[in-house]
Amino acid sequence: MMKLYKRYVDVLTLHDRYGNLIPKVMIWDNGMEYPIDRVLEIRKSASQVGGCGILYRCRIAGVERNLFLERTRWFIESAKP
Repeated sequence: MMKLYKRYVDVLTLHDRYGNLIPKVMIWDNGMEYPIDRVLEIRKSASQVGGCGILYRCRIAGVERNLFLERTRWFIESAKP
């Protein structure tokens, strides 16, 4: 099994009139932007890499990724630190 790391990322979100927070774009360290194609699931969850919060299971550039909102910061489970 591959070792995963917690990697904090910038995320552009939509906060709609009903109070929902919807991630729209993930921005990598180098400034590269990855549109979030679809949010597949939203629930409270613990991460495999430590920490917990709200899990947004997303499809980003055709690949399913776990994106977490931990208090006020976003992170993903990444193969690279």
